[in-house]
Amino acid sequence: MMYKSVIIFLLVFVAMSCDRSSRKDAGDLVYWSSNNGGEIEFARWAVDTWNNQNQVLVSYQPIPEGQTSEEILLAAVVAGTTPDIYSNIWQGAVEFYRVSDVLVAMDTLDGFMEFLKERCDSATIAEITADDGHIYQFPWKINPIMTIYNKNLIKEIGLSDPPKTYSSFLRAAEAFQKDQDGDGYVDQWFGNTSVKLAWHQRLFNFYPLYLAASGGMPLIKDGKAHFNNRFAVEAFRFLQTMYENNYFSKQSQSAGQDLFVAQKYATKWTGPWEIQYLDRFTGDDFEYDFYHIPVPDGHKGPIYTYCDPKNMVIFNTCKNPQAAFEFIKSMTTTEADLKFLNLTNQLPRRKNLSDLPSYKPYFSRNPKMETFVKQAEHIKGVGNSEVMTEILDIISQEYEACVLYQMKSPEEAIADAERTVNVLLRVES
Repeated sequence: MMYKSVIIFLLVFVAMSCDRSSRKDAGDLVYWSSNNGGEIEFARWAVDTWNNQNQVLVSYQPIPEGQTSEEILLAAVVAGTTPDIYSNIWQGAVEFYRVSDVLVAMDTLDGFMEFLKERCDSATIAEITADDGHIYQFPWKINPIMTIYNKNLIKEIGLSDPPKTYSSFLRAAEAFQKDQDGDGYVDQWFGNTSVKLAWHQRLFNFYPLYLAASGGMPLIKDGKAHFNNRFAVEAFRFLQTMYENNYFSKQSQSAGQDLFVAQKYATKWTGPWEIQYLDRFTGDDFEYDFYHIPVPDGHKGPIYTYCDPKNMVIFNTCKNPQAAFEFIKSMTTTEADLKFLNLTNQLPRRKNLSDLPSYKPYFSRNPKMETFVKQAEHIKGVGNSEVMTEILDIISQEYEACVLYQMKSPEEAIADAERTVNVLLRVES
């Protein structure tokens, strides 16, 4: 787990390339971004633009390489080598760092709340507000999780539209499943989602289904588990049925050929990053589109999904947090967000995206991204808990027992997860 990676810490401690002593001046700022190519290009543009206009300079590098960025960041905290600004923190990790007292309360900085309210809606602001009432992160980017489907394969099983409810999804999966070469084994499945037990994988299958079914209900509320309900149970049952009937493949997504590209899968749950990838590796005859996460039959109301949010923080080792915020502000103006969108095809987490005139040419060139903009009206991140990774790990263990191996009923698995999570949270029975 990310909080126990001693080996990674030692490697980073020895090899860390961004020693704070390399600064030109005590007032300079150190900024880390992710290792994503588009974000590196954007970060360099943002830093160059800032340095050309300001006396307090920013030195920049992508976060050092490692197994996960979360482990690298934790190692830097322990070693006292954190950057002043980091722009790729997972929202669910912020509370851990907040209670560890290593972050700046950004709402105490001049102009922060005014700028935040100008950019983000009240729901987003409420979501990122910590239990102590302060805000320690600045919302930056999202990648809403949706269902991608192969249009031609859906038509081949007699459907004019993709299946949008659990029952219609199951019927379509039964119709699509096939043993193409006649060897007695299924080699064409309706979909695929990760079978790996890493906690973060549940953010891309169970959790979007739970949010979609429940209208965006949290996993944790008032300091205890809040997910032992019909929405979580039915999400587990839906997934269990998909695997029990071999409608979903248990093959690793990273092994061998991409079976969605090979048209052995008709659907999967993914984000907008898929667009650039598919446009590069498929031809004009490969037709695909996106729609919402499947919901229970009879669902009413908006359909939410997980938005995979990554945010910006200022570490309290920063000697000039006000200047750090001003740099963040320069990176997240309407114009800067459009630059980011063009370079990365990731959505900035700002309100009224579809209404901004300067953004319309981008969406005209990238019409599939408009589907994600519409979905962004109904999205959730994760709750504020310092043990969110452990909570997701507990759910993942029950996912294995119930969904993948049918060793428990959905009711038993969710109840067991609730009980273990409440022990973790020290909830009195």
